[in-house]
Amino acid sequence: MSQLLIRPATLEDIPMILVFIRELADYEKLSGQVTATEEILTEWIFEKQCAEVLIGEAEGQCVGYALFFYNFSTFLGRAGIYIEDVYVRPAHRQKGYGKTFFRYIAGLCRDRGCGRLEWACLDWNKPSIDFYLSMGAEPMGDWTIYRLNESSIKKLAE
Repeated sequence: MSQLLIRPATLEDIPMILVFIRELADYEKLSGQVTATEEILTEWIFEKQCAEVLIGEAEGQCVGYALFFYNFSTFLGRAGIYIEDVYVRPAHRQKGYGKTFFRYIAGLCRDRGCGRLEWACLDWNKPSIDFYLSMGAEPMGDWTIYRLNESSIKKLAE
């Protein structure tokens, strides 16, 4: 098994990031919801710096990525990190790469003084749920995520 090298993404990685996003959406049966483009990702990740992306390399190729950003806990009075995506290509799974991404981000959380590390998971995704539980993660059973989509945001803002 080769070791996973994790590095911060650069502008040159944008095409690969978009490929990973589309592969993840396909796995999650949500391909029709992807509207991201290279231009949009460049703007929001690199120009506006609203998220950070890590690229995982092994065996001489990009094998996965993670995207995360800060959230804030008023109860703790400090920031946390919210992981939007951790994705490892199917051919490279079961090698510990997913756990390596989580361990790396947990280290960032610790080093940056963050109070929480959070993410969401689709209810049907048992392999991922089992993986998260094996790392000591706890589901937030008393919380339900609510979301406004773009059209709902526009309507509410009027």
